[in-house]
Amino acid sequence: MAAVRTEKDSLGEREVPAAAYWGIQTLRARENFPVSGLTASPLLIRAYGLLKLACVRANLTVGGVDEPRGRAIETAAREVADGRLDAEFVVDVFQAGAGTSFHMNVNEVIANRALEILGRSRGDYAELSPNDHVNRGQSTNDTFPSAAQVAVLFALREVRSAAATLADSLERKGAEFARLAKAGRTHLKDAMPVTLGAEFTAYASALRHVLEALPPVEAALAEIPLGGSAVGSGVNSRPGFRAAAVREYARASGLPLSGARDPFETMQSRWPLGAASAWLRTLAGELVRIANDLRLLSSGPATGFDEIRLPEIQPGSSIMPAKVNPSAAECLDMVAFHVVGADLASTLAVQAGQLEINVMMPLAAYEVLFSAGILARYLPVFARTCVDGITPHPEALERYLLGSQALATILTPRFGYLKVAELIHESERTAVPVRRLLVERHLLTEAEAEELLGPAALLRLAEPVR
Repeated sequence: MAAVRTEKDSLGEREVPAAAYWGIQTLRARENFPVSGLTASPLLIRAYGLLKLACVRANLTVGGVDEPRGRAIETAAREVADGRLDAEFVVDVFQAGAGTSFHMNVNEVIANRALEILGRSRGDYAELSPNDHVNRGQSTNDTFPSAAQVAVLFALREVRSAAATLADSLERKGAEFARLAKAGRTHLKDAMPVTLGAEFTAYASALRHVLEALPPVEAALAEIPLGGSAVGSGVNSRPGFRAAAVREYARASGLPLSGARDPFETMQSRWPLGAASAWLRTLAGELVRIANDLRLLSSGPATGFDEIRLPEIQPGSSIMPAKVNPSAAECLDMVAFHVVGADLASTLAVQAGQLEINVMMPLAAYEVLFSAGILARYLPVFARTCVDGITPHPEALERYLLGSQALATILTPRFGYLKVAELIHESERTAVPVRRLLVERHLLTEAEAEELLGPAALLRLAEPVR
């Protein structure tokens, strides 16, 4: 077998590796954009394979392609969707605008595999063409955003599962720690008591609320411009192709896809990708807050809060023996920081559309899919390696709770704001606890002090008012 084959496009002839399923336009893209070494997400490849499968089925229905070619393209597209040809997708994620380079990578791989299925040679485009047959009735302008939105829908489904796993872990800890009263803190200063369980349950609740905001984002992504061809008009497609292609894509993907209500708008605007990016950023913000709280609560042991102990998953220092860091929470912070930064890149890409198309959509798609991917992979790991193994430090919890001057707040209804403030300042100045000052000044008996400020009373105080 020859090492190369010769292919021709509108710019001339080039030699392409004979073993490659990709062709001349992919070759040009590799040469023109050797930027990052990063290639397309497997989810985007899968989504594009399913899109091409749907389009060829639609073309078979409306007479856009003949049966032998159509069935060969159908088989090849299914192989792409199944991940069997992932190594053939070699175009850098930073590429020509709109995603034409990657789209032609898809068309060429499917065309050459289909030629092989028909018993023809790769590159025999007179028999079966990437443009005339695989791309019949389509354009990069409608297929790339459609495939990108489907890929993001696949990715968000994984993120939802991962975030729910973490929320479940936090809820279990909330139940486990429900009877552990502790000092609350606002402005990082002493505040009224809470329970350790309430803190963890609130973390879970925040994640649940973020998840509740996801369905409208998914609904926006499910409205796709497929069938709009170059500018939304459906030029060069057969009557009935648009509806058939969307219907087949929904069936192949298992998603509730619908055709664009305004096909011109869905060419111009990539706001659904922006909405997905913003939702991921919101999730990341909550994750940063939770991770940083866990780092703070576990700080020390001698110089920090030391109210909880995180699992010791690896040594933390190359010089300090026995030092163990909150490594899992630190990793979660870095993952979330990247998501926040990627959202800015996505936002810039989404707003960069001009007139009938947004040519920056490859960047927006990449950033959203990368962010979703790292969250989906790491959140279950964080739940397992960090949250599930957290243990309380009861002695520290009790020490801070009983030593908190904020407890005197519950005396305000009895003695008044100014009198209680006076007691607190005296306690700070003399280091004598407020409870002891109250008894020594005969403001309360020991029994009354126990009833107001004892452990049982403080636990009741930490529970929400019903």
